[in-house]
Amino acid sequence: MNALTPLPPEELAHRCDARQFAFATTDELEDIGVIPGQERATDAIELAIGIEREGYNLFVMGSAGCGRHTLVRQRIEARAKGAPRPSDWVYVNNFVQPQHPIAIELPSGRGAGLSTDMVRLVEELRSNIPAVFEGDEYRSKADSIDAEFKERHEKAFAALGDEAVGQGVALLRTPAGFSFAPVKDGEVMGADEFGKLPEADQERVKAAIEALQTKLERLIRDTMRWRKERLERIRELNREMTLYAVGHLVDELKQRYASWPRVVEYLDAVQHDVIENADDFRKPDEEPSPIARLMQQEEPSLRRYQVNVVVDNGKPDGLPVVYADHPTLQNLVGRIDHISRLGTLVTDFGLIRPGALHRANGGYLLVDAIRLLTQPFAWEGLKRALLRHQIRIESLGEVYGLVSTLSLEPEPIPLNVKVVLVGERLLFYLLQAYDPDFGKLFRVAADFEEHLERTPETSLLFARFIATRARSDKLLPLERDAVARALDYGSRAAGDTHKITANLERLVELLHEADHRARNAGSTAIGAAAIAGAIDAQRHRAGRLRAQVQEAILRGKVLIDTAGGAVGQVNGLSVFDLGDFAFAEPVRITATTRLGEGQVIDIQREVELGGAIHSKGVMILSSFLAARFSGNLPHSLAASLVFEQTYGHVDGDSASLAELCALLSSLADAPIRQGFAVTGSINQLGEVQPIGAVNEKIEGFFDICQARGLTGEQGVLIPAANVDQLMLRDEVVAAAADGKFRVFAVRSVDEAIELLTGLPAGLPQDANVGAQSTLNGRVAARLRDLAALRREQPRPGQIKRVARSRAKHDAH
Repeated sequence: MNALTPLPPEELAHRCDARQFAFATTDELEDIGVIPGQERATDAIELAIGIEREGYNLFVMGSAGCGRHTLVRQRIEARAKGAPRPSDWVYVNNFVQPQHPIAIELPSGRGAGLSTDMVRLVEELRSNIPAVFEGDEYRSKADSIDAEFKERHEKAFAALGDEAVGQGVALLRTPAGFSFAPVKDGEVMGADEFGKLPEADQERVKAAIEALQTKLERLIRDTMRWRKERLERIRELNREMTLYAVGHLVDELKQRYASWPRVVEYLDAVQHDVIENADDFRKPDEEPSPIARLMQQEEPSLRRYQVNVVVDNGKPDGLPVVYADHPTLQNLVGRIDHISRLGTLVTDFGLIRPGALHRANGGYLLVDAIRLLTQPFAWEGLKRALLRHQIRIESLGEVYGLVSTLSLEPEPIPLNVKVVLVGERLLFYLLQAYDPDFGKLFRVAADFEEHLERTPETSLLFARFIATRARSDKLLPLERDAVARALDYGSRAAGDTHKITANLERLVELLHEADHRARNAGSTAIGAAAIAGAIDAQRHRAGRLRAQVQEAILRGKVLIDTAGGAVGQVNGLSVFDLGDFAFAEPVRITATTRLGEGQVIDIQREVELGGAIHSKGVMILSSFLAARFSGNLPHSLAASLVFEQTYGHVDGDSASLAELCALLSSLADAPIRQGFAVTGSINQLGEVQPIGAVNEKIEGFFDICQARGLTGEQGVLIPAANVDQLMLRDEVVAAAADGKFRVFAVRSVDEAIELLTGLPAGLPQDANVGAQSTLNGRVAARLRDLAALRREQPRPGQIKRVARSRAKHDAH
């Protein structure tokens, strides 16, 4: 097998060549109107917002920072701009059933007009109606009615009085009412005097009084009936005068809103209610007492004529685009407020408050999926509205029977809205799998790319994007070298030199920090040094934990060797992911081997500190050992693998190559060079497979070696498939160019073990012939020896049979 050579420096960092750009600074570039590289998502967005079919709402999925909200807003606002405005919606009082307010649709801008007209109508009625009732015409007609009934009353009682006098009886008016008494010579007789009359005269007077009393009772009943007639005449007069005051005003409004029948119906109801309750507009004869004022509401009766405008689209043309940043159930479908009065909560139609669905009706509603799903009952409320095609305002207490008090039930408003949910892919797949309504309501998914192809064309598009953001965020222009370094940063974040990260927010944050550094340095443009300084500053700010781990290694608290050799011991590489920052540090992996029955003990798994993927990697390397070296022999091996000084959870299979090399070293009794660290996944054929975070792993081991002093014998073994992902720091590349640090790309375990031990691996067939000059031969010889030892040892069943035969022989 040919000896491997280190990777040349140019393969350790695939830098963007700034000479491919024809501009000097980004000031020379035109703005870009779209987010580059998201054509697939753009097509899905255009379909969803363009198709007018039921259920074609949109779910936008992708990682945060990739421009999901920006692109969706751009496309929606471009389509919404200049489109006809949707209708206004108002709630008005239901005079027949006040607990069921009426919803009225009006053309855009007319809702506020109706509200203003009703305010003016009430103001005019508050002056017109009192003026009518205080006018001479009303007083004359009212006085005429009063005089008529007064005359009828006086005539009836005068006739009864005359009849009583003719019979020697007087009709008396007392504080307690009317009564009759006998008279003599015009004077009322006392009881003693009446008793001196003859018996016959007394009987005659008593009979006369009894008859008159009957007539008096009949007259009093007539008087009550006349009083009712008078009151009805007065009410009819009041209606007539009120209609005179209100009729022409309402007629003007009805002519103005003649094209909208529901408004005309409402105005008719208003007129009827005003006529029936004209006293509410009349000024009281005297000021109420302070206690009475406290008990009264603030003009409660006149509130019922107000118009509650819940949706006002009287703005410039265009469909509404609403972003619900706090999507609770009430914030989506609206709510009914209450006010406290004398310890009681009261409400009316004027306290109906719109939700995001009301404001977005006829347009677009953008909602963050995770915020929606984490709000109790909000997701179910949104689904109900979309499935019913109407907005029904409901409180949680009423829906779930938590309260039994009577509240308002506003008339539902028809719903026509395009909903856009923005969230992670996991949410989309979970909703699709577990919510049967989700697929009916959200038929289109816009899947944003995580990484974009890095080509000269996309590089120029990203340069234009950088120029656009620099101008919009009022940043200094970027030199082309700075643009190149920013693109290198994007490739490093993507973990692939052929890709650029789609996380544009990270790139924008870098530009802001670089602008700050450039301005502090007095520069007129952002150069490559400012970009590099901003990258180093970000790494330094996030590097507290990394510094602590490195300190523990350098002080010998964590045992890591970077020189010499050791049998069954290799430097693996462990990655720490802190969200937006990741780093790697070396970890010692050790292996021990002995006679056994083919088990490879994963100590991490045994103590439940290993994940399923890590356990899978250990089982794969166990299978490789058995297949290569013990095809026709018992696999008489017992081995143990462990990550030394690790006290947390370990997962992933990127250390399986290092673990296999440690096992081979232990079996062959061949020391591994401790100046190397190893990363890579292994399959059952002994091939090395790619892993993640290759740059962080190389730099993690380099930092330890650099701190102890680079000797030229140190380096890292990586899978050959990861070479095109290398974007190492400049200092690592410089050390490799000076021969002080090396990076090797390996394709198989044989290549890796040769580098680590200095012994030729030999061909796989050497394992069968036992060539002692190769590592495979040593391993094969050791396993044959273990197999022979195992055959020589009696099995547990054989030991029992031998013991029984000896016992039987002793008995004889």
